[in-house]
Amino acid sequence: MEDSPKIRKTEAAWRAQLTPLQFEVTRRKATERPFTGAYWNHSADGTYRCVCCGAELFDSVSKFDAGCGWPSFSREEGDGRVRKERDLSHGMSRIEILCERCDAHLGHVFPDGPAPTGLRYCVNSASVTFEPRPGD
Repeated sequence: MEDSPKIRKTEAAWRAQLTPLQFEVTRRKATERPFTGAYWNHSADGTYRCVCCGAELFDSVSKFDAGCGWPSFSREEGDGRVRKERDLSHGMSRIEILCERCDAHLGHVFPDGPAPTGLRYCVNSASVTFEPRPGD
């Protein structure tokens, strides 16, 4: 991903490309309600991509049911695809996850996931699309 050019668009361009919920989540850092997104209990085999730029972010192999109501992954798909930043909003200290290529807000990462990483990437369904693995 380091070689991929950064994608920058105007707010109007993002609004034209995305649904209202996708825009609020990815560009305004909103959070969809738990247990409402398309992928919170989705179990098909494939790749989850950034809804804004199409970057491959997570593989279904690392998806697990955390019981939180959002898609959860134990790792990102390849190094450098997901950027982490400290988030002090809403009176909490968390680690926000963003698409490295287009700065889309994806969700947050927590240190309560399964082995071997111990991480839980908690992702808004509105921030990703799903691409089934070829042949499935």
